[in-house]
Amino acid sequence: MAVSLNEIVAIMDIEKTTTTQISREFLKKSEEAGTVISISDDLPKSFIVTVRDGQQKVYLSPISTSTLNKRFSKQPQINRRSIDAAK
Repeated sequence: MAVSLNEIVAIMDIEKTTTTQISREFLKKSEEAGTVISISDDLPKSFIVTVRDGQQKVYLSPISTSTLNKRFSKQPQINRRSIDAAK
């Protein structure tokens, strides 16, 4: 699954952020609103918050934030329009 970089609001480490009440509440409300999408059956290591056409979505990813950042950093400047969040 590919997500446009223009849509990404945040890439968060799920283990570190779910220790705070506000992060747990954000994920709970997103789940209740039906905007959480799990992209794998594996345990999530990160979540990616996106907004497209005013609609927010939260993708649960089995990939760590450091790996996602490395993938983004390796992209040529001209091709930094999307990041592969599922591989």
